[in-house]
Amino acid sequence: MERILIVGCGNMAGAMLDGWLGAGRDPASFTIVDPHAGERRADMRWLDALPAGESFDALLLGVKPQSLDAVAPSLAPLARGGTIVLSILAGVELAVLAARFPEARGWVRIMPNLAAALGKSPLALAARGLEQAERQATAALLAPLGTPEWFEEADFDAVTALAGSSPAFVYRFIDALAKAGASLGLPAEKAARLALATVEGASALAAASPHDPGELARRVASPGGVTQAGLDALDADAALERLLASTLRAACERSAQMAREARESR
Repeated sequence: MERILIVGCGNMAGAMLDGWLGAGRDPASFTIVDPHAGERRADMRWLDALPAGESFDALLLGVKPQSLDAVAPSLAPLARGGTIVLSILAGVELAVLAARFPEARGWVRIMPNLAAALGKSPLALAARGLEQAERQATAALLAPLGTPEWFEEADFDAVTALAGSSPAFVYRFIDALAKAGASLGLPAEKAARLALATVEGASALAAASPHDPGELARRVASPGGVTQAGLDALDADAALERLLASTLRAACERSAQMAREARESR
């Protein structure tokens, strides 16, 4: 996919663009339409209005989900023939995309997170209308942003909770870890740096290790030791697992509710 049109370049689409450029993709392959964009790279094509009479290999939808119905009629002529529609719009299902862009080659839902800017995002994908070669081309396009993986669309509410929302939960954990360190008497600034460095190092080791995170935790702890005492507190009554299960369930249910509201409004 050589020519990509990005419509709406906010935080998430902007992170994806940063990831592609950071991986060495030619800036000339992108056309960005966003009249509200602030800083614009001089080596890229930025437009305030949709280009007319052009063709693109992929159209990435980065507008707000509630804006889709307003922009779809003018966008539809740009999503025809061989164009694949890529959507990062929460709650907008493949059937809705197909109805709004009926002449597109195919439709793909993507659930990334902001780590795409660093090439470290999980990227959950669900597609409609794509042949195997086109699925492979889509995954190859997104690979510089992290780890693309195909799912059934029925899994997307759960995927949204785990891969899309969880960075916020991890940030809350880092903040809570720092505050816990400060509660033991450490200076707050130093506790914050220690907490962030610890999570960064632990995540990198978990990603590189042949052992799963549960086994890594066991290897860090010695029976009757300092770490085991902390783990015992975390594991008491499965409190941590129950907290995270309820956290993801709340996010998953909200995602499903948004999808229902989107269907009912059309």
